[in-house]
Order: sequence, then C-alpha cells, then structure tokens
Amino acid sequence: MPKAITNTSPLLYLYRIGKISVFPQIFEEVLVAPAVVAELAEGRAKGYDVPTPQSYGWLQVVSPQFVPSEWLASDLGKGELETMALALEHPGRVVVLDDALARRIAQAAGLEVWGTLRVLLETKQQGLIPRMAPIVDALRESGMWISEEIRLRILVLAGERDRG
Repeated sequence: MPKAITNTSPLLYLYRIGKISVFPQIFEEVLVAPAVVAELAEGRAKGYDVPTPQSYGWLQVVSPQFVPSEWLASDLGKGELETMALALEHPGRVVVLDDALARRIAQAAGLEVWGTLRVLLETKQQGLIPRMAPIVDALRESGMWISEEIRLRILVLAGERDRG
C-alpha cells in the first residue's frame, strides 16, 4: 500500500459524503500538514461541518521543515504550500491535491499527484466501493466542482460507461 500526504479538500469532500474512511483502506500511512488542520478548524469556527483531523487515529499531523521560496509567490493557500513541502520532504508518497495550480506545481516538482477522484477510483479498483457514479454525484452535490466531461471520464475509467 502506498503512503500519502493530503491537503484539505480531499479530506473535506470525502468527509462530506461519508467516505473519509477510504484513506486508511488504500494508504498505509496518511500525513497532513498543520496548515490543513488550521484550515479545517477555521471552517469549523465559521459553523461548517468539517472533519476534525485529531479524531482520526490513522491521520498524522507533521510539520514541513521548509517551504520553497518560489512557491510563496504563487496563488496557493498555506495548506497547499505545506502539503507540497511535506511531500518533498517525504519522497515516494502520493500527494493528494484537488487544486489545479497546486497539482501542476507539485507535478513539476516531480511529485506523484492524485486527486479525490483518483483516490476513489483506486478504492473502486480494490473492490471497496461497488459503483463510482453515485459517489461522483454525491461529490458534486456536496460542492465539489466536477464537469460533465470529467464525470464521464471517471465513469469510463471505473468501467461503468463505454468510451463512446
């Protein structure tokens, strides 16, 4: 099983649809940066229903030692910056990010990047969820932006729709 480092949005969206437990099912270890914990706490303080990272024994909070200065000029949040920095310090781990800019920067840095949908595809391939379509639809309903094109591509990859 691979090890992972996750940003805020994958935790949040999987929590919203009741699937946060897939993380320890497909990853041997899951790290999260303190900025991610802070972002979730800020959401909770504003009245949002968000996960509490400390309540998940499989989730470890680890501080990055260094954030590359060139990343600081980008339009990324502190959670994304710390998540990617942590991934640089722990090579060989999957970094789970949904933000397009963060994904591009992480890939340019040579990191293996998955998004929430890839986590779910892996879960389906391992037989831990029966169908992707209702889960993708639940993610959309929970506020995750998924275009119809991406939805259809995910269903093809999941073997639930023909490429036609």
